[in-house]
Amino acid sequence: MKNDLYKILVELSPNYKKNYLPSISIDCVVFGFHDASLKVLLLQLKNTTKWGLPGGYLKRDEDLNAGANRILKERTGAENIFLNQFKTFGKKNRSEEFFSDFPDDLWHKQRYISIAHYALINFEIVNPVIDQFSEACEWKEISELPELMMDHEDIFNEALLQLRRDLNYKPVGLNLLPEKFTMPELQKLYEIILDKKLNRGNFYRKMTRYEILEKLNETRKGGAHKAPDLYKFDEKKYKAALKTGLQESW
Repeated sequence: MKNDLYKILVELSPNYKKNYLPSISIDCVVFGFHDASLKVLLLQLKNTTKWGLPGGYLKRDEDLNAGANRILKERTGAENIFLNQFKTFGKKNRSEEFFSDFPDDLWHKQRYISIAHYALINFEIVNPVIDQFSEACEWKEISELPELMMDHEDIFNEALLQLRRDLNYKPVGLNLLPEKFTMPELQKLYEIILDKKLNRGNFYRKMTRYEILEKLNETRKGGAHKAPDLYKFDEKKYKAALKTGLQESW
């Protein structure tokens, strides 16, 4: 298996041993919302058919949050991303099969505990970056995922489950929707995340009671029906709700 990826990883292994903490990795499930569908950012490593989550390693002089933000900025070009650490994955053989043909002393082949985060990001501001390790970096619809490497499918499933749990007490949308949006667009986002239909009237009343939306004196132009009103999030109240939580569940 003397391919491009093999050569790159073997060549960089000494540098990783010098500059990064052993046994700790970071994997990120990056969600974006576009064309009424929830998407996840995936990469395909060189010389492989499987896809994976954006990830990397923690530098020796780096805080964990800083490391996760650095990794995502390198992969997306975006800053100030909403990032939530949700679980640690530590099966002893989680990457053994993927690196089976590599030398045993390779940095990437050692046992790693992965600290998983999910990120919410505006699809429009992301410029997926193909680095020296990868053939592609693309958005995929969550309902049409390709085969994922190692335990990345488990990480993705847990991230989506945690995002659904978080909807019960945290607002969602500021990092996924454009600055101005309609109530049906916001409802569609919630329905896709929750994987269920929501009553239109109940959704409107609940979102109004949260007091995190500001109704604008504008409407969405176009279409055969009455132009829907546009809203935006009150960022101050939205961020306060992230800290204190919402009082009703879906």
